[in-house]
Amino acid sequence: MPSRGSRMKKIAIYGKCGIGKSTTVSNLSAALARRGLKVVQIGCDPKADSTKGLTGGKPITSVLEVLGLKKTGSTLDDLVVEGDLGVLCVEAGGPTPGIGCAGRGIISAFDRLEELDAWGRLAPDVVLCDVLGDVVCGGFAMPMRKGYADEVAIVSSGEMMALYAAHNIANALANFATRGYARLAGIIQNSRNIPDEDDLVRRAAAELNTSVIGIVPRCDLVQKAEDQGGTVVSCFPDSAQAGVYHALSCLLVPDLTSKLAHAGTAPAALAAAS
Repeated sequence: MPSRGSRMKKIAIYGKCGIGKSTTVSNLSAALARRGLKVVQIGCDPKADSTKGLTGGKPITSVLEVLGLKKTGSTLDDLVVEGDLGVLCVEAGGPTPGIGCAGRGIISAFDRLEELDAWGRLAPDVVLCDVLGDVVCGGFAMPMRKGYADEVAIVSSGEMMALYAAHNIANALANFATRGYARLAGIIQNSRNIPDEDDLVRRAAAELNTSVIGIVPRCDLVQKAEDQGGTVVSCFPDSAQAGVYHALSCLLVPDLTSKLAHAGTAPAALAAAS
């Protein structure tokens, strides 16, 4: 995935299945887009459901599905769908359940995007990869590799299995350190309201020699937005929860904050969240 320049930011976001990673990533994409940034979100889960919150709740055709139909004749228009707020959505997809390797789907998707010079032609400011983090095999580790991501963020709650997955992901990055893979940016806490959750996640981050980037509180607006096929940032733009996602987007991509757009919405939400 060749960069078009130092200005493009590429972040791979990993986390245990069911932790709310895709919801978090979609809200981050929406928040970044509201700041006037051009965003590409790549779903790297075989279920191909990462971007549904940006496409009205409707799944898009995955890269693997397109390749199965068109082989080498596929174009960027076949692979990329413009979603809410102009976010460009891509789903890697996966094989039929029980047949084939899901990680291979990620490899095939990235290979085809590179063949089509996707980043040179789309010229995004930010690329967010939403990656299933339960199994860090070769395919699922691909977004960690140099050139595909600058940083890795891990979504976790204070629950034992979520923290266990976070340790596995961090250990994978540590194992690849000598190869120049992406650096660990930290943990995004997607709260489940369990006892002492903030302390549990902080301690886990310290054990991994990293920090908590931000805390996303549990909020019923998340489910309400998903019921509408959207994100909190789009469906409830003036809410405190939307402000949390805006603030988190500025922490992850601080060097582009001068491009804040929609001045009547985003800054007020950021103030509420700070």
